[in-house]
Amino acid sequence: MTHKGKILDFSKIKTYPLRERENKVKREDFALAQKRDGKFGDFLSGLPKILAANDFRSIVQAIINARKQQKPVIFAIGGHVIKCGVGPILIDLMQRGIVTHLAMNGSAAVHDFEIAMIGQTSEDVASSLRDGTFGMAEETGRLMNNALRSGVKQGLGAGQAFGEMILKGDFRFKELSVLSRAIECGVSATVHVAIGTDIIHQHPAADGAVIGEATFKDFQLFCGSVSQMGAGGVFCNVGSAVVMPEVFLKALSISRNLGYPLKGFVTANFDMIYQYRQRENVVRRPHGDDAKGYVIIGHHEIMLPLLARAVIDKLDS
Repeated sequence: MTHKGKILDFSKIKTYPLRERENKVKREDFALAQKRDGKFGDFLSGLPKILAANDFRSIVQAIINARKQQKPVIFAIGGHVIKCGVGPILIDLMQRGIVTHLAMNGSAAVHDFEIAMIGQTSEDVASSLRDGTFGMAEETGRLMNNALRSGVKQGLGAGQAFGEMILKGDFRFKELSVLSRAIECGVSATVHVAIGTDIIHQHPAADGAVIGEATFKDFQLFCGSVSQMGAGGVFCNVGSAVVMPEVFLKALSISRNLGYPLKGFVTANFDMIYQYRQRENVVRRPHGDDAKGYVIIGHHEIMLPLLARAVIDKLDS
């Protein structure tokens, strides 16, 4: 059976010389082989000048510029960041005056609190969920809820309430707590919770009114930091898929509603996967057509130390 469709004559296709084509990849953009005795700066400059490597350099430079201009550098983190053991990296960045505001969801605060208390955290959820013991650790729930109750009476937000208890209490590993170290560094640390998302909400000592008031005070403090980000500030979301991207977007809207000229800032999302709210609320929506949002995919225990070292190395050079 003869096919009745039209067959194109490829002999009439027009081509042009390769040298006339504009190309995205050039040999001068390739990575440089690492020298055995090379310094970290050599490693950083030796990365390809392509795609995510260029984005990484841009984020590093944005943080350096923000520090020199005394603009906010806000890090918002999820619980997994603390569980990955990179709290000391965040503490170092605060001590150096690089991170000016550390915001976190409730799980990050829980992990930080437990590490300060016993040097360990992160229970086996699957096994403890079967018999109803998941999240029922007595000391964590009682002490953290007591901290919130005492803090609210003093007019403190959740982050400072937790940090003050760790700093002043009998916590064997308090030097590992980002919340207590933030207080020592004079850095704002805020905790943003949704009722029912954290294990301390299961404890008999939990008080919804207290939790709400404490985290609302922190939201107001966070909005104050976001309002100052215009013309050079940086916001990095690290490992929070929903809560911190949503909190950031609301803080941005409030700041603009109150008349703060929030343009010319940089946002970056660091996570192991790239999800909807991170893309929309951190990278795309805040900037509109003036896009300055970046995405870096990778494990926190690798990417955060790498980012910190890159920033510190360039500041010290």
